[in-house]
Amino acid sequence: MKDTLILAIESSCDETAASVVKNGRTILSNVISSQIELHKLYGGVVPEIASRKHIEKVNQVIEEALKDADVTLDDLDAIGVTYGPGLVGALLVGVAEAKAIAYAKKLPLVGVHHIEGHVSANYIEHPDLEPPFLCLIVSGGHTHLVIVKDYGEFEILGRTRDDAAGEAFDKVARAIGLGYPGGPKIDKLSKEGNSEAIVFPRAKIGDCPYDFSFSGVKSAVLNYINQAQMKGEEVNRADLAASFQKAVVDVLVEHTMLAAKDYSMDKIAIAGGVASNGTLRAAMEKACAQNGYKFYRPSPIFCTDNAAMIGVAAYYEYMKGTRHGWDLNAVPNLKLGER
Repeated sequence: MKDTLILAIESSCDETAASVVKNGRTILSNVISSQIELHKLYGGVVPEIASRKHIEKVNQVIEEALKDADVTLDDLDAIGVTYGPGLVGALLVGVAEAKAIAYAKKLPLVGVHHIEGHVSANYIEHPDLEPPFLCLIVSGGHTHLVIVKDYGEFEILGRTRDDAAGEAFDKVARAIGLGYPGGPKIDKLSKEGNSEAIVFPRAKIGDCPYDFSFSGVKSAVLNYINQAQMKGEEVNRADLAASFQKAVVDVLVEHTMLAAKDYSMDKIAIAGGVASNGTLRAAMEKACAQNGYKFYRPSPIFCTDNAAMIGVAAYYEYMKGTRHGWDLNAVPNLKLGER
């Protein structure tokens, strides 16, 4: 059988990325141009600046991805691109670029759901992993617990009712003066602190045991800081970060293990930017070992936004016959499972 080569483009937030993927599992190149240093100045991602930077970088990263993979546009079988969810201006840059290349080279165009891409990152380094399996998706904008029934087919068991886990990390990091991006900075500082020093609440939602809520723990942290300031007490930032992180991780792991038991799932995966968090990875690995589950997680480089995961998801969509027309548009609020 002839190899299937897909060029994938990702520009949903503040990384401009391109990748060439062979047969859905082999990454021939993975180029990422990050804007983190630029957005640090503002304490978070500025959509307009992100869009402009994508326009500047998109051709460069694609050229580099093709060069690294030692292929040309003529060798490709399809173009895959993230079309949602994300920042609308940022998404439009990638979608327009993908449509232009697909039109010029008469190639099929395959739009990819960004969150489905994160789940697909697990296939890159785990050739034995195939659906069905349970996946915890944790990122700045999303916290979902899903059964991956087949490639591109999901059953959502739980989701966040308010703040996503990554969003709570960013807000708490800002409150204790760590800046942006919050997740990695809290994870690093937590290593110096005592996670049992402060007991923060763990939210449970009675009617939906797999749903999440992180606004309460975030508010509890902010109240703790405010009360300390009013009393003139010094806050131990390392203890605070470690205790907050433990409260979030405990809930994520507990809900995942409950769902695995209730649905008789013995393969557990994690995905999304927060899946690179060292404490979450260790806690999930320990819980899976204790319960006899097989645990899968992407390397940190494939947890954060990248085009390789988009290429993997695009391959399975392409093989199913998914094709998009020239009317493909950016859908900033695209829900998981929507097409």
